Amino acid sequence: MARITPLRRRQAPALALAALALLPTSAQAAFGDRPLHIGHRGHDVRVLQSSLTRLGQPTTVDGVFGRATRRSVRGYERAEELRVDGRVSRAQARGMRARLGQAVAPVAEATLSADGRTAVAPVGAPPQIAAAIAAANRITRKPYRYGGGHRRFRSAAYDCSGAVSYVLHGAGLLDRPLDSSGLARWGSRGRGSWITVYANGGHAYVVVAGLRFDTSGRGERGPRWRPEARSPRRFVSRHAEGL
Repeated sequence: MARITPLRRRQAPALALAALALLPTSAQAAFGDRPLHIGHRGHDVRVLQSSLTRLGQPTTVDGVFGRATRRSVRGYERAEELRVDGRVSRAQARGMRARLGQAVAPVAEATLSADGRTAVAPVGAPPQIAAAIAAANRITRKPYRYGGGHRRFRSAAYDCSGAVSYVLHGAGLLDRPLDSSGLARWGSRGRGSWITVYANGGHAYVVVAGLRFDTSGRGERGPRWRPEARSPRRFVSRHAEGL
């Protein structure tokens, strides 16, 4: 048997703390970084829930691995002839990502309604996208006001980042309002298949199913659907993983 020296005894707690520091926290963890099961919370749980919905197991995207999410995981496991235990291992997460890669289809585009103010979600859009469009439709008569929508999601008026925050919250993708600099760090880098936030230090807008929602553009000032194109130059593009 190896003899444990006093030096090794002193080093053990420090090594254990260093190992814990390397583990991802719930806020930092990407989907697949850690096994997931009931009781877990965080961004990776949101990605799991979105992925389950896209794979035919409709799941509320709230970032909380509760009983409903476990039922969806079990449904997915039965459909894929996997061990049914309601837990998502790292290997299972890799398998889900692979299945999603195989299932990618061209994204349909939202259409502007005849009233010129509201939009209609395309058939087959994920629930989060339909919810995002419905949220945007609720504030298309609100005026512009600098700082509007920052203290709380519901507001009498909105600025650019307040309006984008409201849309993301309606889709279950944001827990608190962010300014444009915060939106430039939200989600994952790059454009999404269904929803993309464009942000920099001074402005933000969002494109949902190919249709831009912005406080500036032709016509009235304020949160409106804007059918005309806008250059993304000098903006950072961000998206919700899985969307």
